[in-house]
Amino acid sequence: MNAKITIVLALIFGAAMPYAFAPYNLWWLAFFALSGWLYLLIEHPKQWLKLGLAFGFGWFGLGAWWLANTLQVYGHLPYALGLLSITILGLIMSLFFVAWAWFMQKLLHHKYQALWLFPALGVLEEWIRSFLFTGLPWTALANLSINTPLASWVSILGSYAATFIILFASAALTLLFYANTRKYALISASTSALFWIFSPAIPLPEHPTHTAALIQPNIPQDQKWDANFLNHTMQSLTTLSAQAANTEQLDLIIWPEAAVPFYLSRSPSWNNWLTTHMQSWQTPVIFGGINLLDSGKSQNGLFLENGDATRQFVGKHHLVPFGEYVPSWLPWLGKLVPDIGDFEPATDQGILTLGTQRVGSIICYESIFPDEVRQRIQQGANVLVVVTNDAWYDQSPAAWQHLQASQIRAIESGRYILRATNTGISAIIAPDGSIQNTMPWWEKGIVIGHYQPLSHITLYQQWGDTPILTLVFFLLILGGYQRWQHQRKRSFI
Repeated sequence: MNAKITIVLALIFGAAMPYAFAPYNLWWLAFFALSGWLYLLIEHPKQWLKLGLAFGFGWFGLGAWWLANTLQVYGHLPYALGLLSITILGLIMSLFFVAWAWFMQKLLHHKYQALWLFPALGVLEEWIRSFLFTGLPWTALANLSINTPLASWVSILGSYAATFIILFASAALTLLFYANTRKYALISASTSALFWIFSPAIPLPEHPTHTAALIQPNIPQDQKWDANFLNHTMQSLTTLSAQAANTEQLDLIIWPEAAVPFYLSRSPSWNNWLTTHMQSWQTPVIFGGINLLDSGKSQNGLFLENGDATRQFVGKHHLVPFGEYVPSWLPWLGKLVPDIGDFEPATDQGILTLGTQRVGSIICYESIFPDEVRQRIQQGANVLVVVTNDAWYDQSPAAWQHLQASQIRAIESGRYILRATNTGISAIIAPDGSIQNTMPWWEKGIVIGHYQPLSHITLYQQWGDTPILTLVFFLLILGGYQRWQHQRKRSFI
């Protein structure tokens, strides 16, 4: 195959990957794209650098086209500079796939070895991507398992195990093209099918005991931080909340991230106004806001108003690059949130206490990190609240991909997730990842639904990622040993 055609194919396979995720949900497309990329790596091992760059850039460069609009509209960058930023980001992200391709060509000397080397290296790539460059595990492959039997295994083995199974099946599909590996491929495909057929059931409460109202105010991003629209914002939030409280007996009202876009400690009149309204509903309210620290820096977080003298606050632990700080490796990009000081990451436990409920706080970007949720469970969270402001993304696929992350976190944690957003998608998510109640995005409204605080600990929460990562490193060591043995034998010939 011509070298240029090979690179174009790798780019096409990478560009197809985002369509496997929400809102398109063509999950089967990922198997063909990953299988096609592996085929190119096997057939053209010397092209590993270009194949890695092309596939990674197609996935995270072309796939993140919506970020250019965000940088232009809210970051006030010229669109051309926004595109340049996405190009740089795509090239940086493609380096993970270059490393994946390099190790494949170094370790693979028999085609059947791709059955364990390809998924092992893929899991390693996702794991490293979760913390390197502050972490960007966006569109993790495990998200493709949502609403499929494979999702049940996430509660036992974790999301990286689901990634392994998806890549294992993709490798089996690739090996079907070779006559001398077809039997291995069929055995592997049958094994993958067993995971699908014999997936465990995730138990759900028949009659959830609590009722929550999620407020979706639908405040445009260009108005959210504008003082001229502050009165409109507060009136919208309080009117919707009063409507919800008068409609049904509620246990909790939740507002989205940074719903109160100012320092309450510096605005006593607004503080008293909000307190009066919230207490009139006779329902605890969790709302996103900004806390001013003694150091002069800010923390993005959640307040709990429960009629007590002291209002509880927990801050955001994992800050979002470009929105709350500028990554050190792209220092020339300005902040997207105007007139707000640098945010400080929180060091608290991330738990709000409400009677017997221990509410785990997950704010926006934190929902894409398995470790953030696992830490809340370790601190005793029996229900999780996810708040976010996805107005940044406009009407792009990003908001739906962000929702998928919350769904997979619900399965891992075995907890209900109450997800309140500014413009959508607000939803109550059950421990099996299913959406119990929701409403259309980019509309003002209320999501009212039932949930239950749960105390059981999933096997994944007990073990974490240690078992799958141990397996990955064992398989890679095995691959390295087999490669060394192969070279050693050749040296004696």
